[in-house]
Amino acid sequence: MQRSRTKLVERNDKYYLVTALAEKPNLDHIETVSGNHDQFYMDWELADTRKARPQQRRLFFALIADIADWSIVPADFLKTLFYLQYQIYTAGKQISLSDVTESSVSDVNQLLDLVIDFMFEWRVPFKKGYELLPREQEYYLFECCRHRVCMICSNHADIHHVDVIGAGLNRTHVDHTKRHVMALCRKHHSEIEQIGPKSFSEKYHVPVAGIKLNIETLKRIGLQGKYSSD
Repeated sequence: MQRSRTKLVERNDKYYLVTALAEKPNLDHIETVSGNHDQFYMDWELADTRKARPQQRRLFFALIADIADWSIVPADFLKTLFYLQYQIYTAGKQISLSDVTESSVSDVNQLLDLVIDFMFEWRVPFKKGYELLPREQEYYLFECCRHRVCMICSNHADIHHVDVIGAGLNRTHVDHTKRHVMALCRKHHSEIEQIGPKSFSEKYHVPVAGIKLNIETLKRIGLQGKYSSD
């Protein structure tokens, strides 16, 4: 993975992103995964180059504390471990959460993604009450759906549709990519329907707007439907 500069160009009422790469990409690898090295799809994210925020630091150490309680591994060791994982993931880039850090918001978001991935992979319970950053909040909801983990209690979850599917409508005939979903266990699924989304959000301090999932994720978690690309 490499950081690159991208310029927005407008031509004939169309907009293009022109990217200057720091080094030549591996064309053989690109052709292997996409079938073509001249044209391919890629994910990109607008880098937030602002200095890392104090709330990001608080979130990181709160999650580290959860892992330490679960694993009985010292928090300092876990911090060093995730810093090292970040360095490997970014091909040698250093990360810091100190008051004088030069790391950016996007840098720390990558670090937080690695920690959250670990917690889902190993079923480390999240404690209640975290006020996750907006981006991490969305990533947390995505991971809950991807792993079918209840966003409230971490038990096995069903996929709850925020956009209600009408009674009698066959869910296998629905394009779920166009609907907002949440991961909730049977207990909390029933509760949100009983007390309503607003009371549910206030009780558990979680967002209830849901998120949209792409086709690959929906199929991976076994949510059958009629998708526009099929």
